[in-house]
Amino acid sequence: MIMKTKPTIKLKDGDHCKVIGGTHNGKSGIVRDIHTSKTGHITITVLQENGVRFKTLGKNVEVLS
Repeated sequence: MIMKTKPTIKLKDGDHCKVIGGTHNGKSGIVRDIHTSKTGHITITVLQENGVRFKTLGKNVEVLS
């Protein structure tokens, strides 16, 4: 059985990202406050251009260049 996995994203504080899944789908902003939970999931805070912040999982974001 072959399992497909997403490529590993190297998130850095200050990266511009777009949310591609979850509750905040379609929003974008700057990555802030990267945290890895005890279970290994990465959570990040995204700061939007208008100053609003929200938290999302790292697997739900795509880093923009």
